[in-house]
Amino acid sequence: MTQEHAFCLTVESLLKTTSHTALYVQVRVLFDELTRILNHLLCISCHSMDVGQMSPVFWAFEERERLMEFYERVSGARMHAAFYRPNEVDWTGLNYQFFLDVVLFTRDCFKSLTEIFAVLTTNSIWKSRLVGVGALNIYDAISYAASGPMIRSVGVRKDMRLYKSETYASYWFLSLNSFVGKRGDSYDRFLIRMREMYESINIVFQVLSNLITFSKNPNSKDSKLDFFSFFEFLYKHRKDSLNKKVKYTSMENLISHFKKYSDGIRVPKGFSYAAVEAPKGEFGVTIVSDGTLKPYRCKIRTPAYHHMHLMPRMAQGHYLADLVTCLGSQDIVFGDVDR
Repeated sequence: MTQEHAFCLTVESLLKTTSHTALYVQVRVLFDELTRILNHLLCISCHSMDVGQMSPVFWAFEERERLMEFYERVSGARMHAAFYRPNEVDWTGLNYQFFLDVVLFTRDCFKSLTEIFAVLTTNSIWKSRLVGVGALNIYDAISYAASGPMIRSVGVRKDMRLYKSETYASYWFLSLNSFVGKRGDSYDRFLIRMREMYESINIVFQVLSNLITFSKNPNSKDSKLDFFSFFEFLYKHRKDSLNKKVKYTSMENLISHFKKYSDGIRVPKGFSYAAVEAPKGEFGVTIVSDGTLKPYRCKIRTPAYHHMHLMPRMAQGHYLADLVTCLGSQDIVFGDVDR
């Protein structure tokens, strides 16, 4: 969903509209951080299995299955979700039970992350295969446009969530940390991803607390926040958005309404680039609009495409078996590379 977020930000920049409210933004942040946990669980568990440790796979994929259920409940799809919309999100799957399940998931996921962390950090084989392997220096990381855990492992705190110039998704309202490494090796990247998952759980709890404040009645004498009033507000908002009836005064209005929802909106002419801090690094979308229903050009900037160029630098001086460690620590998706 972080990729959807980048695309929606680009479209919103071309539309030059600010109709999205803080409620939409907080829901997007919630799913961005759940997606970060989803990604890092797959990266670390599959990497550990490639190196020779199989236990984290069972813990990680159990938590990933619950996250996939969240995807399916809000969008109907486990992988290719269509939850984010320009200037809004799809409210059909958000209800009281969903947010309650998110709270229960974050509580249980914290325990699973601790088990994975304890098993891997106390494993001498895991540490011998990662420590000092695939090390980068700061000059190569910057020269090859590395981002995400790759560049943070060399000590550069490059995180778009902390940029005051980007300000996407209102992350400045939240309390979050971005972690950096010292040696730039595969073990540093493993530690960074583990700490990011803990931090994502912290952000999810903050977002749920912020969502409750949106439903606080300013005329109430009680200063405490009512947890259930948020869900009453959410249900009313969802009901109003679903049951909004369109009154057709003429046949032209009916045809116009049908064309709007069948063809979509016409985006004004222009050029726009927007990026988000995806789990793997900077994920950006460039759109060139010619004023029609479809973009003239849509170019996607994936972090894995840039990180793959670092393999000769990372594998230099190592054994052939260390290629698996270098590749796994990059968190490569070959669909990004084979474009």
